[in-house]
Amino acid sequence: MTSLDKPTEDTDQTPPGRPGDARAVTEAALFEAFGGVRGMVETVVPGLLFVAIFTVNKDLHLSAIAALAVSLVLVVVRLVRKDTVKHAFSGVFGVAFGVVFAMFTGNAKDFYLPGMLYTLGLALAYIVTTLAGVPLIGLILGPVFRENLSWRTRNPGRKKAYAKSSWAWGLILLAKCAILFPLYWWSDTTRLGWVLVALKIPPFLLAVWLTWVFLAKAPAPIDVFAEMEAQEEAEKAEKERRAALAAEGGEPEPGRHRKG
Repeated sequence: MTSLDKPTEDTDQTPPGRPGDARAVTEAALFEAFGGVRGMVETVVPGLLFVAIFTVNKDLHLSAIAALAVSLVLVVVRLVRKDTVKHAFSGVFGVAFGVVFAMFTGNAKDFYLPGMLYTLGLALAYIVTTLAGVPLIGLILGPVFRENLSWRTRNPGRKKAYAKSSWAWGLILLAKCAILFPLYWWSDTTRLGWVLVALKIPPFLLAVWLTWVFLAKAPAPIDVFAEMEAQEEAEKAEKERRAALAAEGGEPEPGRHRKG
């Protein structure tokens, strides 16, 4: 076992007297991982603009160009403000795929198809990884909490919470797909677009809230970065101690032998 895999004692209990700290850390981590309010806005606006314009004039090209343009503007704003751009960039790529697909087929509903397929794939990923014992939400949030994969072997309470969270994400996204795909097949573009926009935020907020509930009740994360830093400091201090003893003649430095 490595130092990150050694089991620790009493990891099933949150440290007493610090529930508020654990909840605050969980809230901050979820906010960072999923982009917060701004990330949600950047996710909704391009699709909302597309369906709004298409509802008015039924012009696929104008609707698609407007959606792509506003996505690029959102990225530029983040770059100018020197903010994190990963959520904005993911939105641009999603919109670009939708635009290309819709332009290629000439069917406005296909603007939404890549995003719907991504949602379905993500739902299956949450479920399959949980069944495999490595829940996806743990892989996403582990680095944010500075625990990496230590929860797999050292913190069974957190592993259980990550599994519950991943099940929640997977089932919520599958339910969303169960609504959207029949509309894609049998409804018109306008109705599909408005339903999709309406389903952007509520399922996401529900999944984030359930994740927060499960993790807030789970044991605190094990900060493996702090452990490694502490180990390095201890090794450095031991080397300095040995060097000082060797200089005083009290103990040889490693690798050196006294002549008899």
